[in-house]
Amino acid sequence: WVGVRAETARVDRFVSRVGADASARERERLARGVVLLDPPRAGAGAEVVTVIAALSPSAVVYVACDPVALARDLATFAELGYRAHDGIRGVDLFPNSHHVEAVAVLRR
Repeated sequence: WVGVRAETARVDRFVSRVGADASARERERLARGVVLLDPPRAGAGAEVVTVIAALSPSAVVYVACDPVALARDLATFAELGYRAHDGIRGVDLFPNSHHVEAVAVLRR
């Protein structure tokens, strides 16, 4: 896929670097893009959410394994203008276990 890039760095360090170093052209490209965010059980946290929202992606796909962390991060995204307009879906990625992932697509 042209323009797709997978990052395996710690998300807090990566988004902080992108937020600080992105040129105007890169920010324009990022504003047309989609962020796929799959944070650890503790959630992304306010710092990461704030930097992602400042990059103004067209959408954020948030995959969560903990509903409390998801709710906390969605509240921060909402303060920054992003909402889960299509609701939140439960996805059973690990059949025969108690784990259910929640997926929300956030848009401004």
